[in-house]
Amino acid sequence: VQLQASGGGLVQAGGSLRLSCVGSGRTFSTYNIGWFRQAPGKEREFVAGISWHSDEVYYGDVVKGRFTISRDNSENSVYLQLNSLKPEDTAVYYCAAQYYLGAFYYSQISRYGYWGQGTQVTVSS
Repeated sequence: VQLQASGGGLVQAGGSLRLSCVGSGRTFSTYNIGWFRQAPGKEREFVAGISWHSDEVYYGDVVKGRFTISRDNSENSVYLQLNSLKPEDTAVYYCAAQYYLGAFYYSQISRYGYWGQGTQVTVSS
């Protein structure tokens, strides 16, 4: 599966953005999807994850209550709604796919076999 992330941009603190991750191929609906982010000089960190059937949703502690992940398999798309943005949310955001094998290792980077190219989110203070 190939992934294309988009929707990043420059926004003021307190603002919102909606990121999209579009996948290619007929098997997109069989993949669990995760969003990660990486700021300059920092390690890549887990942001949110959604299972292939949307019944499992997970968030990183720093974004709980502010970000919402959703998916539309008919559109081969996963979305990440970013609200109440803070300057510390500034990073490149990546979506990644993990083939469903009975368990969702949502925060484990090594479990994701496919990655999008990333989209830059910049939050000004």
